[in-house]
Amino acid sequence: MQLKALHNKTSNQEETDFTYAPSGSTTLQEKHEGKIKQEFSKEWVVIVWNDPVNLMSYVTFVFQKLFGYSQEKAESLMLDVHHKGKAVVSRGTKEKSELDVFQLHEYGLWATMRQD
Repeated sequence: MQLKALHNKTSNQEETDFTYAPSGSTTLQEKHEGKIKQEFSKEWVVIVWNDPVNLMSYVTFVFQKLFGYSQEKAESLMLDVHHKGKAVVSRGTKEKSELDVFQLHEYGLWATMRQD
């Protein structure tokens, strides 16, 4: 049996739920109105940055291998990295973007992620 107590809104308009378990432990959960929906609606992008080390042919190969891009798409992204200094190579959830960045790092490419 769980007892639940809802406390009044604090001065910064947040609601706080305290759930009291029979074991005596307390779980604190804050609700930020509207903030959670906004975080999930934003997409994450993975950016590959130009570096002085990797060959253009290698970067093209990595894009094809990791993302399944065609030769033309991979070359286009590689040229963006080379000429513009960076290119967005994938989009998705935070978890997917973290994995993509990790894999790009494993191949020796410079990559970061940010919320779009």
